[in-house]
Amino acid sequence: MRIGELAQQTEVSTKTLRFYEDEGLLPDPGRTPSGYRDYDRGTVDRVQFIRAAQTAGLTLRQIGQILSIRDGGTTPCSHVEQFVDQRLTEVERRIAELEQTRGRLLELARRARELDPADCGGLCDIIPHTGTDPGINPGINPGTD
Repeated sequence: MRIGELAQQTEVSTKTLRFYEDEGLLPDPGRTPSGYRDYDRGTVDRVQFIRAAQTAGLTLRQIGQILSIRDGGTTPCSHVEQFVDQRLTEVERRIAELEQTRGRLLELARRARELDPADCGGLCDIIPHTGTDPGINPGINPGTD
């Protein structure tokens, strides 16, 4: 099957398919006598696997490792499990960070409703910046990293 057919069946652009080839995720396809890429039917499953793994948050490098193990004749499930556990830990850490940020934003929203803009001095008093607020570390200036 040609690249356009593969793109249509997998709902992946031809540009993405070429990228997957360049990254080694797809083996070099055979060529027709006129030079067109000629993919076998198994490539559809492979592309669908790549997309599903990306949706789960795996990196292309991890996906490449999984495919390489599979191409070597070994079932990669134990490696997939490790990658999934690693990604889950990262997501849980990020959720905790986002929950902290949400709490901080809720507090700032409450302050915004309670403060009179006419009483605002200097910068904005909605965001405490004097170092007296326990949620602010005065020794950190995020603009100077």
